Amino acid sequence: MKILIRNLARTTTETELRAMFEEHGTVQSCALVIDKDTQLSKGFGFVEMPKPGEAKVAIKLLNGQEVDGSKIRVKKAETKPGGEADD
Repeated sequence: MKILIRNLARTTTETELRAMFEEHGTVQSCALVIDKDTQLSKGFGFVEMPKPGEAKVAIKLLNGQEVDGSKIRVKKAETKPGGEADD
């Protein structure tokens, strides 16, 4: 399941993001969205968890948590009609 994480602090790293989700299960991939001009985080990212049950628990427990001073929003990434996940 692909999970969208919004409202991340610009200082949160991919390693920290992965570690948060690994507490709740297997993480297949993890990526912060980086601004190509500034090379800084845009404040959101994606985590893929292969087991839907673990992903649902992670979403439930992490949504609304404060991380690095920001209250994050976590939800299942929506698939757009073209088949691409919401970026």
